[in-house]
Amino acid sequence: MPTSTVEDYLKRILLEQDRNNGGLASPGRIAGALGVAAGTVTAMMKTLTDSGLVTYEPYAGVRLTPAGRKLAAHVLRRHRLVELFLVRTMGMDWSEVHREAEVLEHVISDRLLERMDEILGRPSVDPHGDPIPTPAGQVPDVCQESLRTCALGERLRVARVTDQRAEFLQLLERHGLKPGRWLRILSRDELTETVEVQPDEAVSLQLGFRAAERVLVEPA
Repeated sequence: MPTSTVEDYLKRILLEQDRNNGGLASPGRIAGALGVAAGTVTAMMKTLTDSGLVTYEPYAGVRLTPAGRKLAAHVLRRHRLVELFLVRTMGMDWSEVHREAEVLEHVISDRLLERMDEILGRPSVDPHGDPIPTPAGQVPDVCQESLRTCALGERLRVARVTDQRAEFLQLLERHGLKPGRWLRILSRDELTETVEVQPDEAVSLQLGFRAAERVLVEPA
């Protein structure tokens, strides 16, 4: 059985590869996300390569093998189902479940995970709108634009929030921008790098481009 550290690395590589449209995951970004030194990442990449879970190109990046991707997707599935279970069943706030799921994803059994999935009604997304991998290890493809790039004036539904820091999620909730809510983009200013957003039944607000890129939407 892989250790929790190995699972953390595989999950992060999967997330970075998907962020990079299937390309190589940057060791620097992996180190930053996991809060470890670059040399620690290099040593782990050699270990994962020897285990047949990744292919590593020094100074370029790393890619999961089919076996590594399947294992990483299973860890991600556990994480996202746990998050949803904590929100729907345990009544926890969506801004506080990420940290709890980081721990529970390593200890929950497959039997319990299956029962949770059944109780939740076989969901396709977690509380933040992130797709839940299938039991076979497939991560559903989604085509969504961010508030940074979507069309002006159209009615749009918040589909996903990619930044799961508690303070960012709380900010979005205060302004009516949780997944499932509807909005329109009133304006976008390249000079000041801001987007003016009008959520349904809420006061309009301005978001900086960096924040806007982390909120994904779908058309009505």
